[in-house]
Amino acid sequence: MKYDKPKVSIIMGIFNCSGTLRESVDSIVNQSYKNWELIMCDDGSTDDTYRIARQYADQNSNIKVIKNDKNQGLAYSLNHCLQYCRGEYIARQDADDRSLPERLEKEVRILDDNQQYDIVSTGMRFYDEKGFWGEIIPIEEPLPEDFIAQSPFCHAPSMVRRKALFAVNGYDVTKRTLRVEDYNLWFRMYANGSRGCNIKESLYEVRDDRSAIKRRKYSLRLKEAYVRFSGYKMLKLPCTSYIYAIRPLIVGLVPNGLYKSLRRYRYN
Repeated sequence: MKYDKPKVSIIMGIFNCSGTLRESVDSIVNQSYKNWELIMCDDGSTDDTYRIARQYADQNSNIKVIKNDKNQGLAYSLNHCLQYCRGEYIARQDADDRSLPERLEKEVRILDDNQQYDIVSTGMRFYDEKGFWGEIIPIEEPLPEDFIAQSPFCHAPSMVRRKALFAVNGYDVTKRTLRVEDYNLWFRMYANGSRGCNIKESLYEVRDDRSAIKRRKYSLRLKEAYVRFSGYKMLKLPCTSYIYAIRPLIVGLVPNGLYKSLRRYRYN
């Protein structure tokens, strides 16, 4: 079936991901839901990422590739993608992950049938070269107080209403929210009156080789603490919740070996 206009716009920042990009894009191409467009923004890749993305765009009229003038980071790249989106719904996907075939179909159905929701996401499964090793299943209908302990939505498999996302001007691109721009986005959307839900099954698979633990930087913990503190204030959460703003600072001091064990325990 040929559509005059895509209902779903999928936005993807791509950077030096030539080894995983094909598998990720193929998982979108093979979705059961077909009325979508994919906007990929190359963020200054130095490998074959842009060439691979262009091959997909040349072969698929509903795939578009754009470029940043220089490396700008994920939030900037996603906002750049938003300038080209035509869909009523905006979905996310990362270039090293994959969506299960019915992901988009089930998310569209939720937003079509539930006008009270502006956000829908799903659970995620984690895998590496040895196979699947963990899973996150978020709470079904997050309330403002559910933001206290952690982000209530998985960002990569999320889908939101375009009007709600544009109402808060998309992603924050300042350095103070770097790598936690999704948590900040959910805070701002909820503060603006949006609400959302999670599909209680994992329709998205995250490639995680565990080396991410070695790349932890304490500066990112400081940014998370800022996002938490400012977010609690946005949602007018109780003063007692502010103690959770220092949680990432404490976690950042945990030795890598112990952190890895705790992380595995949490996701199983």
